[in-house]
Amino acid sequence: MEHDSRVLEANVKPAMQGRTCLVTGANSGIGKAAALDLARMGATVVLLCRDQARGEATQAEVASLAAGMPPQLVLADLGSQQAIRAVAGEIHERLPKLDVLVNNAGSFFSKRSTTEDGLESTFAVNHLGSFLLTNLLLDLLRASAPARVVNVSSASHLRAHIDFEDLQTEGRYSGWQAYGRSKLANVLFTYALARRLDGTRVTVNAVHPGVVTTNFGSASGFVRFGMRAAGRFFLTPEEGADTVVYLASAPEVEGVTGEYFVKRQPVRSSPESRNQEVQERLWAVSEALTGLTSSSLS
Repeated sequence: MEHDSRVLEANVKPAMQGRTCLVTGANSGIGKAAALDLARMGATVVLLCRDQARGEATQAEVASLAAGMPPQLVLADLGSQQAIRAVAGEIHERLPKLDVLVNNAGSFFSKRSTTEDGLESTFAVNHLGSFLLTNLLLDLLRASAPARVVNVSSASHLRAHIDFEDLQTEGRYSGWQAYGRSKLANVLFTYALARRLDGTRVTVNAVHPGVVTTNFGSASGFVRFGMRAAGRFFLTPEEGADTVVYLASAPEVEGVTGEYFVKRQPVRSSPESRNQEVQERLWAVSEALTGLTSSSLS
């Protein structure tokens, strides 16, 4: 007996139907590619973007292919702790639950700059922004368990070192060094958070997406030129988003936590990233710098 393929397709439940996923830095690059994939899989996608016009353009694109509920857009600059607290409040008002948080937003700054909070921009945006937002949303994630947190890091963490005596890079500044250190902080945060979430059925993993052609943040003209010249050797945003989406959705990694993934496989991160003393020291410093006076897990 033959079956109408359209009827069969209509009866297939999309893999992420009924799940709500928040993706930061969703208006371009890996974040946008991940949002598009998750929407195709049936998830309700919430796009956290800094720029309203670009965010609305992405929202329209995601809506055009969403297999589930229409995407939502929230706006925040992750370099502003005030903005992060405001958007976390907005998310609590909008969402009854949160199944997946993808901490993707990040920037590269060729020259040292500081945020409105007086913090070095790379460290503030790439680490403290994700640290604060995640902690402010942990109650939603725990209430939605099983839930997942995916932190987008980078292989650049492998040669990085956390200098607790100069976290704000007030000495000699290197954009690449600051970036690598922020990506190391992402992995350290992942491991420390995984311990705190033990037994909650909320998992957290870090991922190296590969070297991806994306927008280059506040890179200088020279750096932009060099990266674009080498761009033909880079992965596309869609290729870079593959492991991110895998960690956000795949049944086979349900319950897997506290790992660093490359190409869908858990691998060993740097020795410093696995140092529990460094993890805990960074957590304490991050709490102090973001004004989190007590753990959100208590």
